[in-house]
Amino acid sequence: MNKAVFNKSLITLVMLFLSIVMIVPFLWMISTSFKTPAEVFQYPIQWIPVHFNWSHHVKVWTGENSFGLYYLNSLKVSVLSTIGAVTLSSLAAYGFARIQFRGRDTMFMVYLSMMMVPPQVLFVPKFIMFDWAGIYNTHWALILPGLFTIFGVFMMRQFFLSVPHEISEAAFIDGAGHFRIFSRIILPMAKPSIATLAIIDFSWHWNDYENALVFLIDHDLFTVPLGLQNFILENNVDYNGMMAAATAGIIPMIIVFLIGQKYIIEGVASSAVKG
Repeated sequence: MNKAVFNKSLITLVMLFLSIVMIVPFLWMISTSFKTPAEVFQYPIQWIPVHFNWSHHVKVWTGENSFGLYYLNSLKVSVLSTIGAVTLSSLAAYGFARIQFRGRDTMFMVYLSMMMVPPQVLFVPKFIMFDWAGIYNTHWALILPGLFTIFGVFMMRQFFLSVPHEISEAAFIDGAGHFRIFSRIILPMAKPSIATLAIIDFSWHWNDYENALVFLIDHDLFTVPLGLQNFILENNVDYNGMMAAATAGIIPMIIVFLIGQKYIIEGVASSAVKG
């Protein structure tokens, strides 16, 4: 066995080990959702329950605290935020990548530096502003900030920079303006990056717990991450119910990833072409 084959085999084994380590908690979560409370911390772990208990999954989708409402709320926030973020990020990225104006690169670097500001620092200013604007304790408090993503502008700009300028110049000669070039030429070429940004942004909003916790009060407005709090009781935690709810909550992420995994790889790779 030569050195190249040995190194490749070693890397494969290491990645396989890390994959197993990462998937074990996920498998434990699914297994626990079908167990009885007495079997949750049983050691050694019984991965396949003797009797599958479906009552926890039924409880998640029925009753006063049904996850159906949380799903609809999360879908509303995630879909609207993702559509807005992809649209605005694409427009801003095109401006930073294809339109020449004074101070463009400096403005972009200042904009990019905002990624270093921790989101938790903005909770108090956003709380005051949302309360003043009358959108506190509404889904708009989650949707409107979600329309703007620095990472999205950065990723789309990197793709637009990789498109040859000769294409835009030829379109200018034919009489096309920036909006027509953006919508008819550049945007269709950016489908992998757009799909990647949409998938990543949807995942962020679907799993957003902190913003929902700070800006939502009414139970009817709760999203899926907040709904998991219903299983934290006064004196104990309903681990079986929480694992059943977490299993239900992760299903959209799995579906989105399976549909768009090839776009994630293509989009992230293209964003690193130019810096």
